[in-house]
Amino acid sequence: MDTSSVKIILQILHYLFFGYAFCAILSYIVLSIISGKETIEYIKKRSFIDYKDILSSTISPSITIIAPAYNESLNVVENVRSLLSNHYVNYNVIIINDGSKDDSLERLIEAYDLEKVNYIINEKIKTQPLRAGVFKSKNPAFEKLMVVDKENGGKADALNMGLNISKSKYVACIDVDCLLLEDALQKLIKPFLDETDTKVIAAGGVIRIANSCVIKGGKLIDINLPKKLLVQSQILEYLRAFLLGRMAWSRLNGLLVISGAFGIFNKEIAIAVGGYDTKTVGEDMEIIVRMRRYMEEKNEKYRVSYIPDPLCWTEAPDTYKIFISQRNRWTRGTIETLRKHRKIGFNKKYGSFGLLSYPYWLIFERLAPIIETIGLLYFTILIILQEVKWEYALSFLVLSYVFSVVFSIVAIYSEELTFHQYKKKGTGFKLILLSALEPFVLHPFILYAAMKGNYDYYFNKKKKWGAMTRKGLTAN
Repeated sequence: MDTSSVKIILQILHYLFFGYAFCAILSYIVLSIISGKETIEYIKKRSFIDYKDILSSTISPSITIIAPAYNESLNVVENVRSLLSNHYVNYNVIIINDGSKDDSLERLIEAYDLEKVNYIINEKIKTQPLRAGVFKSKNPAFEKLMVVDKENGGKADALNMGLNISKSKYVACIDVDCLLLEDALQKLIKPFLDETDTKVIAAGGVIRIANSCVIKGGKLIDINLPKKLLVQSQILEYLRAFLLGRMAWSRLNGLLVISGAFGIFNKEIAIAVGGYDTKTVGEDMEIIVRMRRYMEEKNEKYRVSYIPDPLCWTEAPDTYKIFISQRNRWTRGTIETLRKHRKIGFNKKYGSFGLLSYPYWLIFERLAPIIETIGLLYFTILIILQEVKWEYALSFLVLSYVFSVVFSIVAIYSEELTFHQYKKKGTGFKLILLSALEPFVLHPFILYAAMKGNYDYYFNKKKKWGAMTRKGLTAN
């Protein structure tokens, strides 16, 4: 291949990378504008809602909170207490102890005065069998609580056990290490109550990071900015994703994922599609895509809703090792889901779901780390061949960096104008300063984890789920 051919190839790659970056930035701008409008509209509507009516109404739809637990002894008692403190009239809590090797079950038995009971399970979805059995409290104060001890089968299998046991119309699936706010069920059930001719099949809300916050008696007492730079950077990431991303996709009815940390589902449809897939590490995304596909193929009107209220607080990874493991799993889960449901992609039969949502996730989520890595290699080759136009290259890098910082500041500003969770003096300024550091502190590790996830998915036969080691919310 002669020099002119190489230059032509490099020129084509140059325009392809520029076009991809331009489209990505444009999509972020469009989504943030839609999110802003939708958030303002939601806050206006919320001002006319009296959630006390939902709280006190005896005809409020029944909800079962399903919380899988595996080796969660550090948090389990405290967090179950938060689940039992919810301001909702018609709900119950099922803790699925998924073959824990620690003393999670013993702690629950002692804290909530549990005793084993005979319970017939209607196994609509196949799961791993019971181990110690089903437990309920002898104390009337904890009558809403049920604890199920079963053989280990993974998070998806535990959630399926909860679907089998639940007798409610709706199920709220939550990570047991998460702290659920008292009014979370009241707010998240609202989209289902507003159903007309369009069925709501699932709904989710904002997840916030609880590291360094003060938690007592299962309640969030004081909100603090985490001490570690890694955790602080994840706050910015969450603000961008939830406030400037998912709100827009909700408006477009294009959500492909409800955070596994907390979401409410129509149980009938969740069971109709076979429950959670136990063969994927991205069960939260996969079940939403499968439920949407089910509704599309039945040609029924539906939507997946999202509200911007902070409803649930969770512990984020505070070491790079755990962070990379978590993001590796997220990457593999995305790949698995998009491959499993590839029939949807670019298929007009599935409407905007197949022509907009799926392509976006494929191009700007699934392929983004691969394209970025190829871009870095391309830039390295240009340096070696001395083909770099440094004025252009530096201008592009500066513009990319400035856009990243500005986008984060917009997310911070949106948070300050709406829910303003970080009220302590100077916190907003610290987050703005952090937005300048975050591209260096967090993004390189996200890219590495994503590429490692791609490698592990295709070449590593011994794939790990990517469990996160907890330190306990009260310990952060």
